[in-house]
Amino acid sequence: MNNEDITKICSTADMIVCGYAFTKTEDSNIRVLDLKAPHHALVLSPQGEVLETTMNDVELSIVEGYWKKNQKYMEESYA
Repeated sequence: MNNEDITKICSTADMIVCGYAFTKTEDSNIRVLDLKAPHHALVLSPQGEVLETTMNDVELSIVEGYWKKNQKYMEESYA
């Protein structure tokens, strides 16, 4: 993934927390991408369940914490 792709992801993300871009998909899932290591990705259901991931357990736990603490900001933008 090149810098242009990363820039596009940053500009379309609904929220960026600690280097992770959170983007709501058309089916209301949340796509999370590590901007420093774009091959680390995660898809969460609207309820916060892990649907797909390429992250290890430690990184996954950290990102889930970011999501739980900050999801209200994404919900406010869609209210």
